Amino acid sequence: MNPKEPNTSHNNMVTMMRYILLILLLSSLLPPILTVDPPLPSSNGSDFIRTACNTTLYPDLCFSTLSSFANSIQNDSNRLARVAISFTLHNTLHLISYLQNAYNRDHPTPVLRDCFENLKDAVDDMRSSMKQMKELVSASGSVESFRFQMSNVKTWLSAALTNEYTCTDGFKDVHEDDFIKDDVCSRVDVVKKLTSNALALVNRYADESIIH
Repeated sequence: MNPKEPNTSHNNMVTMMRYILLILLLSSLLPPILTVDPPLPSSNGSDFIRTACNTTLYPDLCFSTLSSFANSIQNDSNRLARVAISFTLHNTLHLISYLQNAYNRDHPTPVLRDCFENLKDAVDDMRSSMKQMKELVSASGSVESFRFQMSNVKTWLSAALTNEYTCTDGFKDVHEDDFIKDDVCSRVDVVKKLTSNALALVNRYADESIIH
């Protein structure tokens, strides 16, 4: 071997080491954003409830009454609809108790008596809708059964809303006891809005389930 001839094996090794060092150097210079995990979605469901409430006629009332249940609702449309019905049912029962204590004298006026009966019928309708929501067949199992059950839920909530309107409509021709009239109608109007929102959220859940 010629002593002046370069050592090919040695040169190859040096070249390889330089190549590895270059790769390590370049990898250390990569933008740090590439190693940052994406932000986790909100876990309390508030954004989900806000989006869902925007499909109702009274979105601000919807969000203010349901957002406190965000941790239990998460991103579940079925649970949101059930909570909305349950909340409305609870408030209607509370309203009936209030009205009976405040105005159900020994001889209540016919319009008040009719209103009490209307609200009690609305409560029965809400209970029926809630019972059906708890017994739902998954849309992935039987679309026709799911549609039938959801139709029942919508029918009962619509009937509840009709009963609530019948209550307040009965006061249109009442011109005495304006304080009682205004108090009853204003309180029932809130329940009407809650029922309307619950129905809208049920419709949203039904549409979503069938599409998916």
